[in-house]
Amino acid sequence: MSQLIDSPPSETDLTSLSRSELRKHLRQRRRLLSPREQEHAAVSLALNLVKNPDLHRAKHIAIYLPNDGEIDPHPYIAMAQRKGVHFYLPVLHPVHPGKLVFSPYYDGVELTANRFGIPEPAFSKGLKRPAWSLDAVLFPLVGFDENGGRLGMGGGFYDRTFAFSRLRPRLAPKLIGLAHDFQKVGELPIEPWDVPLHSVVTDKRLYRVK
Repeated sequence: MSQLIDSPPSETDLTSLSRSELRKHLRQRRRLLSPREQEHAAVSLALNLVKNPDLHRAKHIAIYLPNDGEIDPHPYIAMAQRKGVHFYLPVLHPVHPGKLVFSPYYDGVELTANRFGIPEPAFSKGLKRPAWSLDAVLFPLVGFDENGGRLGMGGGFYDRTFAFSRLRPRLAPKLIGLAHDFQKVGELPIEPWDVPLHSVVTDKRLYRVK
Protein backbone atom coordinates (compact mmCIF):
# COMPACT_ATOMS: atom_id res chain seq x y z
CA MET A 1 0.00 0.00 0.00
CA SER A 2 1.40 3.40 -0.92
CA GLN A 3 1.67 6.07 1.77
CA LEU A 4 0.42 9.57 1.11
CA ILE A 5 2.84 12.31 2.15
CA ASP A 6 1.65 15.87 2.51
CA SER A 7 3.60 18.27 0.32
CA PRO A 8 5.14 21.31 2.04
CA PRO A 9 3.04 24.48 1.93
CA SER A 10 3.76 26.95 -0.85
CA GLU A 11 5.02 30.49 -0.19
CA THR A 12 1.45 31.70 -0.67
CA ASP A 13 0.20 29.25 1.97
CA LEU A 14 2.97 30.29 4.37
CA THR A 15 2.08 33.98 4.20
CA SER A 16 -1.41 33.13 5.46
CA LEU A 17 0.01 31.70 8.69
CA SER A 18 0.38 33.71 11.88
CA ARG A 19 3.93 34.50 13.01
CA SER A 20 3.76 31.80 15.69
CA GLU A 21 2.41 29.22 13.23
CA LEU A 22 5.01 30.16 10.64
CA ARG A 23 7.79 29.95 13.23
CA LYS A 24 6.60 26.48 14.28
CA HIS A 25 6.38 25.24 10.69
CA LEU A 26 9.82 26.48 9.60
CA ARG A 27 11.54 25.23 12.75
CA GLN A 28 9.99 21.80 12.29
CA ARG A 29 11.04 21.67 8.64
CA ARG A 30 14.69 22.44 9.36
CA ARG A 31 14.78 19.92 12.22
CA LEU A 32 13.75 17.22 9.73
CA LEU A 33 16.95 17.64 7.71
CA SER A 34 19.27 14.66 7.90
CA PRO A 35 22.86 15.07 9.16
CA ARG A 36 24.06 14.62 5.56
CA GLU A 37 21.71 17.35 4.33
CA GLN A 38 22.85 19.67 7.11
CA GLU A 39 26.50 19.03 6.29
CA HIS A 40 25.96 19.74 2.61
CA ALA A 41 24.02 22.92 3.40
CA ALA A 42 26.79 24.12 5.75
CA VAL A 43 29.49 23.75 3.10
CA SER A 44 27.36 25.51 0.49
CA LEU A 45 26.66 28.30 2.99
CA ALA A 46 30.40 28.75 3.61
CA LEU A 47 31.10 29.13 -0.11
CA ASN A 48 28.37 31.77 -0.42
CA LEU A 49 29.62 33.65 2.64
CA VAL A 50 33.11 33.84 1.14
CA LYS A 51 31.57 35.62 -1.87
CA ASN A 52 29.66 38.15 0.25
CA PRO A 53 31.31 41.59 -0.18
CA ASP A 54 30.03 42.61 3.27
CA LEU A 55 32.60 40.20 4.76
CA HIS A 56 35.63 40.83 2.57
CA ARG A 57 37.35 43.15 5.06
CA ALA A 58 35.73 41.91 8.26
CA LYS A 59 38.21 40.83 10.94
CA HIS A 60 35.94 40.62 13.99
CA ILE A 61 32.75 38.64 13.35
CA ALA A 62 30.03 37.49 15.74
CA ILE A 63 28.79 33.97 15.11
CA TYR A 64 26.45 31.44 16.74
CA LEU A 65 26.45 27.77 17.64
CA PRO A 66 23.75 25.97 15.59
CA ASN A 67 20.74 24.75 17.50
CA ASP A 68 17.25 23.52 16.62
CA GLY A 69 18.16 22.67 13.02
CA GLU A 70 19.80 26.02 12.28
CA ILE A 71 22.24 26.08 9.39
CA ASP A 72 25.78 25.48 10.61
CA PRO A 73 28.40 28.24 10.11
CA HIS A 74 31.39 26.13 11.19
CA PRO A 75 32.78 25.39 7.70
CA TYR A 76 32.90 29.14 7.08
CA ILE A 77 34.55 29.72 10.48
CA ALA A 78 37.30 27.25 9.58
CA MET A 79 37.90 28.98 6.23
CA ALA A 80 37.97 32.48 7.68
CA GLN A 81 40.16 31.65 10.70
CA ARG A 82 42.92 30.60 8.30
CA LYS A 83 42.85 34.19 7.02
CA GLY A 84 43.17 35.71 10.49
CA VAL A 85 39.50 36.44 11.21
CA HIS A 86 38.48 36.47 14.89
CA PHE A 87 35.09 35.11 15.93
CA TYR A 88 32.85 35.87 18.91
CA LEU A 89 29.83 34.22 20.49
CA PRO A 90 26.84 36.09 21.93
CA VAL A 91 26.57 36.06 25.72
CA LEU A 92 23.48 37.08 27.66
CA HIS A 93 24.28 40.28 29.51
CA PRO A 94 23.95 39.72 33.29
CA VAL A 95 23.26 43.39 34.05
CA HIS A 96 21.23 44.62 31.07
CA PRO A 97 18.42 42.08 30.53
CA GLY A 98 17.56 41.30 26.94
CA LYS A 99 20.91 42.44 25.52
CA LEU A 100 24.02 40.63 24.33
CA VAL A 101 27.77 41.06 24.59
CA PHE A 102 30.29 39.02 22.62
CA SER A 103 33.18 36.85 23.81
CA PRO A 104 35.98 35.25 21.76
CA TYR A 105 35.24 31.86 20.23
CA TYR A 106 38.11 29.49 19.50
CA ASP A 107 38.98 25.81 19.81
CA GLY A 108 39.02 24.80 23.44
CA VAL A 109 37.06 27.76 24.81
CA GLU A 110 35.01 26.72 27.86
CA LEU A 111 31.25 26.90 27.33
CA THR A 112 28.37 26.61 29.78
CA ALA A 113 24.64 26.46 29.07
CA ASN A 114 22.72 29.70 29.61
CA ARG A 115 19.14 29.82 30.86
CA PHE A 116 17.88 28.81 27.40
CA GLY A 117 20.17 25.79 27.33
CA ILE A 118 22.44 27.35 24.68
CA PRO A 119 26.22 27.01 25.30
CA GLU A 120 28.06 30.31 25.73
CA PRO A 121 31.39 31.51 27.14
CA ALA A 122 31.40 32.82 30.70
CA PHE A 123 30.71 36.54 30.98
CA SER A 124 33.97 38.39 31.56
CA LYS A 125 34.65 42.11 31.56
CA GLY A 126 38.15 41.45 30.29
CA LEU A 127 37.07 39.43 27.27
CA LYS A 128 33.75 40.86 26.15
CA ARG A 129 33.52 42.83 22.92
CA PRO A 130 30.75 45.45 22.60
CA ALA A 131 28.32 45.26 19.70
CA TRP A 132 29.51 48.47 18.04
CA SER A 133 33.11 47.21 17.79
CA LEU A 134 32.26 44.20 15.59
CA ASP A 135 32.76 44.29 11.83
CA ALA A 136 29.94 41.86 11.07
CA VAL A 137 27.33 39.75 12.82
CA LEU A 138 26.11 36.42 11.47
CA PHE A 139 22.94 35.29 13.18
CA PRO A 140 20.32 32.61 12.49
CA LEU A 141 16.89 33.33 11.04
CA VAL A 142 13.72 31.30 11.33
CA GLY A 143 12.23 32.92 8.23
CA PHE A 144 12.99 35.77 5.84
CA ASP A 145 11.85 37.45 2.64
CA GLU A 146 13.74 39.22 -0.14
CA ASN A 147 12.80 42.69 1.18
CA GLY A 148 14.56 42.34 4.52
CA GLY A 149 11.59 41.09 6.50
CA ARG A 150 12.67 38.44 8.96
CA LEU A 151 11.37 36.09 11.60
CA GLY A 152 13.50 35.13 14.58
CA MET A 153 12.87 33.11 17.72
CA GLY A 154 10.92 35.97 19.23
CA GLY A 155 13.28 36.98 22.02
CA GLY A 156 14.36 40.27 20.44
CA PHE A 157 17.95 40.03 21.70
CA TYR A 158 19.59 41.11 18.46
CA ASP A 159 17.09 43.93 17.90
CA ARG A 160 17.75 45.40 21.34
CA THR A 161 21.51 44.90 21.14
CA PHE A 162 21.83 46.57 17.73
CA ALA A 163 19.08 49.16 18.09
CA PHE A 164 21.76 51.87 17.88
CA SER A 165 22.28 50.96 14.21
CA ARG A 166 18.98 52.60 13.26
CA LEU A 167 20.22 55.95 14.60
CA ARG A 168 23.92 55.64 13.72
CA PRO A 169 24.11 53.26 10.77
CA ARG A 170 27.70 54.20 9.91
CA LEU A 171 28.84 52.78 13.27
CA ALA A 172 26.88 49.55 12.86
CA PRO A 173 28.48 46.24 11.90
CA LYS A 174 27.19 44.42 8.84
CA LEU A 175 24.16 42.45 10.00
CA ILE A 176 23.81 39.24 8.01
CA GLY A 177 21.09 36.64 8.52
CA LEU A 178 21.81 32.96 7.83
CA ALA A 179 19.21 30.36 6.89
CA HIS A 180 18.39 27.37 4.75
CA ASP A 181 16.99 28.61 1.46
CA PHE A 182 13.63 26.91 2.06
CA GLN A 183 13.11 29.31 4.97
CA LYS A 184 12.39 32.11 2.48
CA VAL A 185 8.72 33.10 2.39
CA GLY A 186 6.76 35.45 0.16
CA GLU A 187 6.52 38.44 2.48
CA LEU A 188 7.02 39.24 6.15
CA PRO A 189 6.00 42.48 7.86
CA ILE A 190 8.86 44.72 8.96
CA GLU A 191 8.15 45.87 12.49
CA PRO A 192 9.25 49.31 13.77
CA TRP A 193 11.75 47.72 16.17
CA ASP A 194 13.33 45.41 13.57
CA VAL A 195 16.98 46.22 12.94
CA PRO A 196 17.56 46.28 9.16
CA LEU A 197 19.66 43.53 7.61
CA HIS A 198 22.40 44.14 5.07
CA SER A 199 22.00 40.70 3.52
CA VAL A 200 20.77 37.15 3.97
CA VAL A 201 22.97 34.20 2.99
CA THR A 202 21.64 30.69 2.47
CA ASP A 203 22.93 27.41 1.13
CA LYS A 204 21.64 28.44 -2.31
CA ARG A 205 22.46 32.12 -2.74
CA LEU A 206 23.13 35.61 -1.39
CA TYR A 207 20.19 38.00 -0.97
CA ARG A 208 21.23 41.66 -0.80
CA VAL A 209 18.72 43.82 1.07
CA LYS A 210 18.03 47.23 -0.45
